[in-house]
Amino acid sequence: MRILCIDSGNTRIKWGVREGDAWLEQGAGSPGEIAAPSAVAERIVACNVGGVSPRLTIEALATRLGLAVEWVRAQPAQCGVANGYDHPDQLGADRWAALIGARTLHRGDCLVVMCGTATTIDLLTADGRFRGGLILPGLDLMRESLASGTADLPAAAGRFAEQPRNTFDAIASGCMQATAGAIERMFRQLDAARQPLCLLSGGAAGGVSPRLTFAHRLVDNLVLEGLARIAAAG
Repeated sequence: MRILCIDSGNTRIKWGVREGDAWLEQGAGSPGEIAAPSAVAERIVACNVGGVSPRLTIEALATRLGLAVEWVRAQPAQCGVANGYDHPDQLGADRWAALIGARTLHRGDCLVVMCGTATTIDLLTADGRFRGGLILPGLDLMRESLASGTADLPAAAGRFAEQPRNTFDAIASGCMQATAGAIERMFRQLDAARQPLCLLSGGAAGGVSPRLTFAHRLVDNLVLEGLARIAAAG
C-alpha cells in the first residue's frame, strides 16, 4: 500500500510517499502550499504543529486526492514507545512521530534531536521509554530574538568560531554553543556503558552536527519515518 506521510511544521510542510520499506517520492513546501505527489497514494497519515493554515492546506490536498486524513497525535503508548509525559496528550505530534521513527531505526538508548524552528531534545531508552526532553528556540529564532529584544545587536548572519572576535560571529557562535551544549548535557543522562546514539534531524541538523563530540547520526525526515511506522502498524 502506498501511504502519503505529511509532516507539517512551523515553517515547512514535508511529505513522502511510502510503499513498504521504501520512499518512492519526497518533497517540501511552504505551509500554504503542497504539491500533489506523482505517485498515487491510498492513504494519508499526517501530523501538524503549524496551526490552522497548513491543516487546511493538507485537508484541501486530501479532498483533491479523494482521501481522508489520518491525523497522528501522541498516545500513552504506540509502536513500542511508552510516553513518559505527565500528560501524554500534551506531547507534540511531531515529537511523538520522531520518537517512533527513532525507535524504528535504533533499538538502543537514544537521544532524539530535531533542529527546526524549535530545537527539541528527547531521551528514549532501549526499552522504548520516552523519559522526557527539552524544547528551546531554534538557531534562527535565537538570533532573531537577540535582534528584536536588544538595541545594539544586529540581525545578521555570522559564522561559528571557537573564540569569536566580531559581533556577528559572536551571535552565531553563542546560539550554536547553547544548542550543542544542551544536546550534550542531555546525552550525558544516558548510560555511556550502553553505547547510546544521538539521532539528529531537521533543517538545521547539518550545521549542528560538526559541533557535537559524541556518537550521532544524521537522519533525513525522522518525523516522516515515524509516520510511516505508525501507518504500517495501523
